[in-house]
Parts: sequence; C-alpha cells; structure tokens
Amino acid sequence: MTYLPFTAFTRLLCAALLASAGFAATAHAAGEDLVKRGEYLAKAGDCIACHSAPQGKPFAGGLSLATPLGEIVSTNITPSKTHGIGNYTLDQFGAALRRGVRADGQRLYPAMPYTSYAQVSDDDVKALYAYFMQGVAPVDTSPPPTALPFPFNVRLSMAAWNLLFLDREPFKADPGKSVEWNRGAYLVRGLAHCSTCHTPRNALMAENMSASLGGSVVGTWYAPNISSDAVSGIGSWSEEELAAYLRTGHVVDRAQAAGPMAEAVDNSFQHLDASDLRAMAVYLKSTPPVRNAGDRQPAHTWGGARSSLDEIRGVPLPDDANRMSGPQLYDAYCASCHQAHGEGTGQGIDGPGLPSLFHNTALGHANSNNLVMVMLEGVHRQDGAPDVLMPAFGRLLSDQQIATLGNYLLKQYGNPAASVTVEQVKTLRAGGAASPLITIARVGMAFAALVVLGILFLLFRRRRLR
Repeated sequence: MTYLPFTAFTRLLCAALLASAGFAATAHAAGEDLVKRGEYLAKAGDCIACHSAPQGKPFAGGLSLATPLGEIVSTNITPSKTHGIGNYTLDQFGAALRRGVRADGQRLYPAMPYTSYAQVSDDDVKALYAYFMQGVAPVDTSPPPTALPFPFNVRLSMAAWNLLFLDREPFKADPGKSVEWNRGAYLVRGLAHCSTCHTPRNALMAENMSASLGGSVVGTWYAPNISSDAVSGIGSWSEEELAAYLRTGHVVDRAQAAGPMAEAVDNSFQHLDASDLRAMAVYLKSTPPVRNAGDRQPAHTWGGARSSLDEIRGVPLPDDANRMSGPQLYDAYCASCHQAHGEGTGQGIDGPGLPSLFHNTALGHANSNNLVMVMLEGVHRQDGAPDVLMPAFGRLLSDQQIATLGNYLLKQYGNPAASVTVEQVKTLRAGGAASPLITIARVGMAFAALVVLGILFLLFRRRRLR
C-alpha cells in the first residue's frame, strides 16, 4: 500500500475542506437569493395588506375584511408553529395559496384571492414559501376566527364553489405575444390579483369574466374600469402614465390613489421594478375593452377651472348647517387647499401637491362612492409614500352636508350626470350596503328543505296506501 506524504495529505485535506466550504457558501447564497426573490413576490402579491392589522405585527393577521356576507378575519401567516403556518410543508403552502385549502383541510373564503394566485408558477411558490418560512419573523398570536352567518359559515360549501369557479391551471405564456406582455399578464392576472377588485361579481360572488376589469364596488369603494376601453377604461392613458400611477398613485390631470388602491401602491406597486410596472401597463392596454353603459367621455376629462365663491360674498350662513349651500361648504372646507377655482396647488410631473378637482377621475366616474369616501375618510398614505393627504370630514359634516357638497363638486368640476344622495352617504358611513345573498341563500335552503319534506311525505303516504 502506498502512503501519501504527510504534507501531500494535508494539502488534499485542505483542498477538500475549501471545496466543501465553497459549496456551502454557494448553497447559502442560493438560499438567500430564493428568500429575497420570495420577498419581492410577496410584495407583488400585497400579502401584508390583508394579513396585518393596524398597529399589529407584519403578517400576524387579525385584519377584519368587510365583505357583503360579513367580516372575514385574516389569519396569521408567519412561520409560528403554534399559531401560524410554521408547520406547513411546501405542498400544503401551495394548496392554500393556489387552491384555497388549509393544511387542516378546511376551505378558505375567496377574500383570499387564491383564484388569482392559482396562476402563480411552481418556482414562484417555492420562493414565496422560502420567504415566509425564513424571512418572516414568527408571531405566536392567533386572531379571532371568522364567523360568517349561516349558511356561509359552512366552509365545506366552498368545495362546490371551487368546482364552479376555480381555474387551477397555472399561467401559460402566449407564444404569440412578447416577453414583456407575458410578464405583465402573469402579474396582473396572478400575484397583483387586479381582477379581484376591478371585475364585477355574479350572484354567487364569483368574478364575471365576461366583463373582466370592467369595474366593481368593493365594500364602500368603487374599483374603476381598468380595461382598455378608451372611454370607460384606461385606453386613453399612455403606458408611461399607467406605470407612473402604479408607482406613485398619482398622475396629473388623471387620478390620485385613495382607499384600497393607495394601500396597494404603498405596500406593493411602489416596490416593484420599473420593468414589471411597464409590463403590467403594456398588458392592461391590451385587455378586451369593456364599455360601461352611459359613459360619454373618459372620467379624467370632465370639468374645468371655475368658481362660484363670488355668489356667496356677504350672504349670511344659515342657522341650520344642513342648509348650507354647495359654494358655502366648498368655501369653508375645500377652497383653502384646492383653491377658489378648484385648480389645486403644486402639481408636478412626479410631485403630486394638492390635486385639481377637474380632470380628476374621483369626480368623473358615474359611480360617486369614491368621492363620498374621500370626504368621509380622507386620503391617508404610509410613511415614505408621496405626500398626498386630505383630512377626513366624516366627523365634521353630516350626511346632508356631504351630499350637498358632493353634488356641488360634481356639477362644478366633474361628471354632471353623477350624483350623491343622503341615503348613499349614510350607507357608506355605516360600512356599505348589505348583500341580499344571505337572505337568498336561506330562502333557497328553506325551499329545498320543504321540497325534501314534501317528497318524504308523499313517499310515506304512498306506502300507507298500499
């Protein structure tokens, strides 16, 4: 047997150790890259928005999501092994993300947009799993359970709903389209889940894909038409304007984000690469156009600079504040920021300043919910976001005053065919209209039970007559 000299042996041993260390370092770097990619994808999916309560810890759940069927409480998706998803395998994580099935077999409600996340690729599911297991701090607290009214508290019913409405096929690239278009389609249809808010729903709360991206009411807010239609949608926007809006939530003479869209900009879109934002804009510009009935011109083209304040100079205010006129309310609560002619102040290409009220989609849509909600709740952006702020007037102004001011703004600066009613303000202030689906479902179940009882009675009677 031939023995290596001690010096040769030590050299080989050192080389082996160095090679092993190099492999470990490479594997560690690859793991870090996967977690970092998963973090980016989680931002694209805006996971933190729904799974973090105000003043709560990231991804610990507890946010109450208002739906027409009641409040759905988001769950803890930190890697806590006692209260979160720390015990989930990759397959279980993918099933929850893309099929709406928890590790314990219970069904998720589609407030979790798994119908969109079903488009996410296997590789991206792995990256997301790596991030949530390794890049998120575990939080050992459990939010209260969701308690929807009967029969929607029976989660098993979602299995039938999924058979009808869940497309389990991941995204497939269109070979006839560009790489940029396919990337945009993948993001818009999947992680960004744009259709979840911007597509109207049918009677069973599933997306009506025949009017995809054609606009829909989401709780108290209106998610506008973002199809390629030049009048009702974003067809007249340039790709650059769309990408800028996603990044900043503001485009001069077009729109500014508020409510859920402002949250999406702050939590998600502003963190995406410029190439991804442009890809989304390219895809949105190519979607089938959806024209909303009654629309005559794009929402951002309504109105112009004008003032009615001269009409109220020297006119005493009424004793009853509910009888204040639109110009009086505007002068008291709006003019100091939006100026006498509604032109706003300090608007630049990227700097939002205080937006003008004309050429503003908030006043140009036929649905005036967003105008009312902005007056009630204001515009709140997170730290680091563009400083577009508006105070909430919900505690200062009555339903009648909001309606009077809203109608004045629409006629003065916006779509004159739109209107605001006192009942509308009252409903939105209370959290939105209740869905008739609960009553319909209960009546339907009662009718089905009567039919079954009737059949059983006839069978019993027939047996007795024999």
